[in-house]
Amino acid sequence: MVKVVVCGAAGGIGQPLSLLLKQSDLITDLALYDVVNAPGVAADLSHINTKSKVTGHGKDDMDAALKDAHTVVIPAGVPRKPGMTRDDLFKINAGIIATLAEGVAKNCPGAFVLVISNPVNSTVPIVAEVLKKHGVFNPKKVFGISTLDVVRSSRFVSEVNPSVDPKTTRVTVVGGHSGVTIVPILSKIPDFVEGLSKEQLDALTHRIQYGGDEVVKAKDGAGSATLSMAYAGARFALTLLEATVAEKTGLIESSYVNLDADVESTASFKAKHGLDYFALDVEFGKEGVKHILPLPQVSAYEQTLLDAAYPELKANITKGASFVTSA
Repeated sequence: MVKVVVCGAAGGIGQPLSLLLKQSDLITDLALYDVVNAPGVAADLSHINTKSKVTGHGKDDMDAALKDAHTVVIPAGVPRKPGMTRDDLFKINAGIIATLAEGVAKNCPGAFVLVISNPVNSTVPIVAEVLKKHGVFNPKKVFGISTLDVVRSSRFVSEVNPSVDPKTTRVTVVGGHSGVTIVPILSKIPDFVEGLSKEQLDALTHRIQYGGDEVVKAKDGAGSATLSMAYAGARFALTLLEATVAEKTGLIESSYVNLDADVESTASFKAKHGLDYFALDVEFGKEGVKHILPLPQVSAYEQTLLDAAYPELKANITKGASFVTSA
């Protein structure tokens, strides 16, 4: 049995994400949890002719939803609205995430936990600290989904240079999952950066870092990036299932992870920068994180981006961790 749970399944990300997951033959049980409307979403999806059984779970049914889960995907929380800072978002979403992490610790302590809820730089440490409190934290099994930054990068690069295929061109994006902490390593795309002016590079980098704002503004108060985030979240979840269930090898996605998931690869980086979490390319294995790939060699331009990202990330991480440890 491979049970996948979506927490926040009736929301703007949760519904399309659940639809995409319903298409996978690797999932036998798809449990949808939300404080409202989850049974209705589940009834709708249950009519789709794929193998998985779909169940819907309301506000008071979290334990049943999470019981014995293989993978838990968390898009729960409120979306960012125009004028709302990520700090405002944190205050609302932190409590929601901590409650769900408590549910994971109680009902499926060995599950893979995939965090979509923003601000990811802080919500992943919240999940980790709650699991630590219960003695069930495994750094190889907790992931912040920063895949949307990679997806956007591939698309935006192809808009600058139409000869770049957005589907097959993968841009390594490191750091975190908000603003200046998002660092695209564009220098690794052969012959791409050489043809760009400094102004073009600045504009492209800014667009990748603040792509979410573009969507928030375009939706004019009606939400944030939901469809593209659902696509990125499903891509990540399905890749993880390919590695952990189908046991395929060599699968790599960018993810915001606890660096203790691969101490051998990250010890010197962690010591140098004093960071417990960082987004890097991660190779998946049967136990989750098999290997965290090292930070690639970067250009002088990218080094300045990294130098700006480190202090911001450190503050985000501390904020998330202390929400649990100082409670």
